[in-house]
Amino acid sequence: MNDFQPDFKNKILSSIRVIKDFPKKGILFRDITTLLNNATLFYQLISELKMRYKPQNLDFIVGIESRGFILGTALAYALEIGFVPIRKKGKLPYKTFQASYSLEYGEDCIEIHQDAFNKPNARVLLVDDLIATGGTARAACELIKKAGGECVEAVFLLCLSELYQEKLNVKTFSILEI
Repeated sequence: MNDFQPDFKNKILSSIRVIKDFPKKGILFRDITTLLNNATLFYQLISELKMRYKPQNLDFIVGIESRGFILGTALAYALEIGFVPIRKKGKLPYKTFQASYSLEYGEDCIEIHQDAFNKPNARVLLVDDLIATGGTARAACELIKKAGGECVEAVFLLCLSELYQEKLNVKTFSILEI
């Protein structure tokens, strides 16, 4: 498996803007738009992830709304596999499975199409930009299973290690732990 070199990790970390008190007071928001608009660094990131996941014979990338869509679709394209979105309640147009969860500043519900995977026992990689408490990711893993997929790993750009205490029931990889 590919390891992310410390110099590369530092470049990624320094490219992410931190915004205080967003979306509410007391939250430090990690804004990855400053990473995404750095064409060279974003290309390198997706290339490194492609090298890490190409040998795993994945069938789908599942991305969590909305920044997981950006990273996930780029990686799905690079791996030449399908992409499946997990969205907030009421945003998908067809029959869905739902899962509710708590996050560090509230509660929410996410959904996946019931027919998301057109292959039995699909091998799935879950992608999102950040894991904090793990509530969203746990709900996403539950949805992947309900839809007939097997989440072989969950990958995150950032892990907020002081908030992430309760581990997921799947293998997890974070590029940066802060």
